[in-house]
Amino acid sequence: MSSRINRRHLLIGVSAIGAGLAAPAIAQTGGLRRNASSFTMPDWRDHFDDLGVATLISDTTSRAVHYWSGDGADYRIYPTSVPMSDELTKRGYTEIVRKKVGPDWTPTQSQRERFGWEYMPPGPDNPLGTHAMYLGWPAYLIHGTHDTRKIGRPSSDGCIGLYNHQIEELFGICPVGTQVRVI
Repeated sequence: MSSRINRRHLLIGVSAIGAGLAAPAIAQTGGLRRNASSFTMPDWRDHFDDLGVATLISDTTSRAVHYWSGDGADYRIYPTSVPMSDELTKRGYTEIVRKKVGPDWTPTQSQRERFGWEYMPPGPDNPLGTHAMYLGWPAYLIHGTHDTRKIGRPSSDGCIGLYNHQIEELFGICPVGTQVRVI
């Protein structure tokens, strides 16, 4: 075996060193996290004793909602928007208590004070999109959005948002009583 370094070996070596140096630099970008690097695949058994009528796990770190049917035969995953800050994020166990097609929206007192927002009837400007599933926590929903730029980002005031066509699908397969965990 020759100990000579040819151009190919030099390029491979420099590339490897460059990749090794870039990783710590990326890690030190002020805590910026990319969705792909923070994605996890939760197992419902780590959160619930059984699947109930259906199960949702909303993972705010990987910005995804995971769905399992009550019999475990159907598993789906949806990209989501998440709350803008930890202070706005409610975590824990709840369930879907009500569902509505064409929801209207009434901002919370805090939203009215901070942004001057007012009541919004159903329609294309409504921030709840085309479908909403209300959780057992007041003012927390899983809903659609007409603003597709919000999906995959921390952009909500506490709710979990999905693309309208995906909330419509999820709405159709999640009965009232679906157990939900926000992590």
